Amino acid sequence: MKWIERLVIRVTQIGVGLAFFALISTVLIQVIGRAIGTSPVWTEELTRFALLFMVAFGGGLSLHSKELVNVDLVCESLPAPWPRRLQIVSYLFVIALGAILFQPALRFASIGSMQTSPALGLRMDIAHASVVILLAGLVLYSLLGLLTLYRRSHEKQASEETDKWT
Repeated sequence: MKWIERLVIRVTQIGVGLAFFALISTVLIQVIGRAIGTSPVWTEELTRFALLFMVAFGGGLSLHSKELVNVDLVCESLPAPWPRRLQIVSYLFVIALGAILFQPALRFASIGSMQTSPALGLRMDIAHASVVILLAGLVLYSLLGLLTLYRRSHEKQASEETDKWT
């Protein structure tokens, strides 16, 4: 189970890293181009694509590392079982929303196969796939979060049982 989690984390980290590298490289080309006269037209478009994919791969990672917008002030002020319960409800909402939106996201991505980007000439289903990647990542990381909460709860119960007998 842990190896799956590590694999998912590594794949999304690589996705974020590649998108960030593309974004930085393209912006650098834009800046240099503007300094010497004119920047290539395709840099605007590639910057947008890179940003889309950086967010798509990074959304799940942010959920995993608890860096998404959260109401910690409320959660942490509640008594012991409630923060965990709210975390479970939050994960379940993300999974439900992802399940509801997944089919429309696939349809949206497939519409892009009939269109091309003006400057790069790439099929737009490539850019639209970022929505599918974002949803899949959020759902996957929510499932991993639920499994982690379950595993911790199970380990805690086993530890308490062991303490009773010692």
